[in-house]
Amino acid sequence: MRVNKIANSLLEAVFPQYCLLCRLRSCSPLPLCADCFTQLQGNEHACQRCALPLATAADGLCSQCIAQPPAFDSVIAPLVYEPHIALLISRWKFQRERRLTRLLALLWHAWVVPPTDRDLLLPVPLHWRRLLWRGFNQAALLGLAIRAREPQLASLPLGTDTLQRRRATPAQASLNAQQRSSNLETAFRVRGDVRGLRVAVIDDVMTTGATADAIARALKAAGAADVQLWCLARTPAPGS
Repeated sequence: MRVNKIANSLLEAVFPQYCLLCRLRSCSPLPLCADCFTQLQGNEHACQRCALPLATAADGLCSQCIAQPPAFDSVIAPLVYEPHIALLISRWKFQRERRLTRLLALLWHAWVVPPTDRDLLLPVPLHWRRLLWRGFNQAALLGLAIRAREPQLASLPLGTDTLQRRRATPAQASLNAQQRSSNLETAFRVRGDVRGLRVAVIDDVMTTGATADAIARALKAAGAADVQLWCLARTPAPGS
């Protein structure tokens, strides 16, 4: 541990890192300073099913999960999707800064005690055309980084070929909630054997939950016993 600290100090001295949020020296091997880290908003009071940020912990389930329970069983989303984390994720995905994968995995682990009851990790797949354009699947990179930092997850398979996106769909960010749901009907296919498995689906952000719901329906139809979503952040309800 002391050797690692010395090595990090030397690396910082020779190649100083600057915080992506405030542009000041981060004083760490990562592009995020301690002050900006404290500005990230933890998702402390959330729906027990879909992790939608709620006013108080006593609220239990959100109204949507009560009225129309989703196909997935639960969601782990440690952060609220607000401008600070949004900037980091945007740099990672859309400016192709793959180096931020390590930082985002560290942020996930900073708030989460990883469940030990999963049998399989599945990144949300990209259609081959979007994968070719971006050059990487951010969910797969995040899954690898999360698994690498937790010895209890090291033995879990990461099924990069188990889920397939069958057709290209318009970007979810450009659609409303109803359009997101219909956009993803029959979009995913399960190619591996998931019968009886407890699956963790990995993504970066959960907005309406349409993607998670569509994937969970496909997995449950293929025999999965339990489907949980692991993501970095959850978008608050409109107007909240």
